[in-house]
Amino acid sequence: MSAPEDALPFFVYGTLRSGGRNHAAHLAGRCADIRPAVLDGAALHAGPGFPYAVPDAAPGRRIVGELITVRPGAYAGALEALDALEECRADGTGMYVRRRMAVRTAAGEARDAWVYLAGPAAAARLRERPALIESGDWAER
Repeated sequence: MSAPEDALPFFVYGTLRSGGRNHAAHLAGRCADIRPAVLDGAALHAGPGFPYAVPDAAPGRRIVGELITVRPGAYAGALEALDALEECRADGTGMYVRRRMAVRTAAGEARDAWVYLAGPAAAARLRERPALIESGDWAER
C-alpha cells in the first residue's frame, strides 16, 4: 500500500521529537527517516508541559525540530494518532491546527511538512501573555 499523495512528513518540535515522551507513544516504530530541521517565521512558546508554535514574522524567529517521514504503511495510523494527541479538529477550533508549511533541513533542503500550530484560542492567549522560548528549541528551555 502506498502513502496518500498528501502524506507529507511531520515537522515536530516538542514532546514528539525523538527521545520525547510522545514520540515513544505515537511515533516509535512508524518512522522511515528522522532528520534535524528548522521552521522559519514562527515562534516557540511554552505551554503547560508542552510547546506551541505560533507564526511570527519578527526577524530571526525560527523553531528547531525534526522532520519525520513516516513509513507508508503506518501513515494513516500516525496521522490519526497525532491529530488526536494535538486535539486537531477539522473545523480549526482545536488546541492545535495542522498546516502545510515549508521547513528547512540541516542540509539546507526545503521541504513541505505538516506542522501543528497553536489553535485560535491558544494563539490568542499567547498574544496576550507570551511565553516565548527565545532559542526556539524546546530542548533548551
